[in-house]
Amino acid sequence: MSAQLSTRNGPVHDGHDEAIHNGGVHNGVVKIGRDDIPPNRRRGGEIRVVLGPRTVGSTSGFLGTLDLAPSEFVAEHYHPYSEEFLYVVSGEMDAKVDGQPIHLVAGEGLMVPIGIRHRVENNGTVPARAVFHLAPLAPQPALGHVDTEPLPNPHLPPPAVAAPAEGGAG
Repeated sequence: MSAQLSTRNGPVHDGHDEAIHNGGVHNGVVKIGRDDIPPNRRRGGEIRVVLGPRTVGSTSGFLGTLDLAPSEFVAEHYHPYSEEFLYVVSGEMDAKVDGQPIHLVAGEGLMVPIGIRHRVENNGTVPARAVFHLAPLAPQPALGHVDTEPLPNPHLPPPAVAAPAEGGAG
């Protein structure tokens, strides 16, 4: 079965187009694999910004994956300009949102409003994976994320979110 892909300019092709199945761009539609993005471990876990300004030229937000091994966490932080959506794909995660604990299992999602502190951890015995999305983008990448507790790996650079010309992370 083929899927109809489209952009703001209307339909572009069906799901069998070589440009999409083999990576690349066709009329603004971009395909990229999670494993094509190097993981970032600065804030905890393994974060990969898969679809964002740097990887696909997006202008409204970004999407990525978070992998947490048992006992791993993403340090508490907030986003002054963005809502964050988190959807657990496998395993279980415990979030603290504005100090309130929320347990999430595979198939459950969470929306964190703009400016609300949050932290995610894996207190289980198996690895966990989530997909996250943030929107809208901050006016500058450096303004998009505020850490509120010490980072697990502060010596590492932040995840790359900005387009290369913007030169930053977020």
